[in-house]
Amino acid sequence: MSDSLVIIPTYNEKENIESIIRATFNQEKEFDILVVDDNSPDGTSKIVTTLILEFPNRLYLEKRVGKNGLGTAYIHGFKWAINKKYDYIFEMDADFSHNPKDLIRLYNACAQQGADVSVGSRYSQGVNVVNWPMKRVLLSYFASKYVRFITRIPLYDTTAGFVCWKREVLEKIQLDKIKFVGYAFQIEMKFKAWKHGFNIKEVSVIFTDRTLGTSKMSGNIIYEALFGVLKMKLKGLPK
Repeated sequence: MSDSLVIIPTYNEKENIESIIRATFNQEKEFDILVVDDNSPDGTSKIVTTLILEFPNRLYLEKRVGKNGLGTAYIHGFKWAINKKYDYIFEMDADFSHNPKDLIRLYNACAQQGADVSVGSRYSQGVNVVNWPMKRVLLSYFASKYVRFITRIPLYDTTAGFVCWKREVLEKIQLDKIKFVGYAFQIEMKFKAWKHGFNIKEVSVIFTDRTLGTSKMSGNIIYEALFGVLKMKLKGLPK
């Protein structure tokens, strides 16, 4: 058993899932993987089930009954990881927008450089985004600036979904009280960690848009991220 678990939430990722699993297992450091699948109709979970036979005690699958949002998938995975006593718990997309080679850099930031949370940041050193249309780049970039302005959290990429958490951070945050399920989930988690006084370090990465499968971005997700954070700031959030 590794000290590190990579959580990969999936919904209709049959084009990517085997490749991302093999790429993650191919890193110099050993990482375990938990796939949290929201009952993908394309057979994503069947592919994972087959691969578990090849990677026993390294690859795990939690299959949920419906599509209930990114945030709830991660919370499900976080609780599973805490129960299994992993020291370092990662969020990573299935579509290669997050490069598995950067996992070790996020790990080192926490394991060797004193961070409690390390964030794979698109915006800490300029704008490191590949293959996104300019409209989406600007929306994401200015959304992060907006969140930074509203909350005062000292991060350049507040909506990033490529993150390493030390277990004690997730144990401190009351996961059952997380309010948001879309991109605002990423903001809320970082905000709570910061409010608890944990050290958050940004690690510059290059984000590459998916080449296979379909994006899960929607107007509701953007609305939640932009307006939810204002509500979060005005009303405050219980720790």
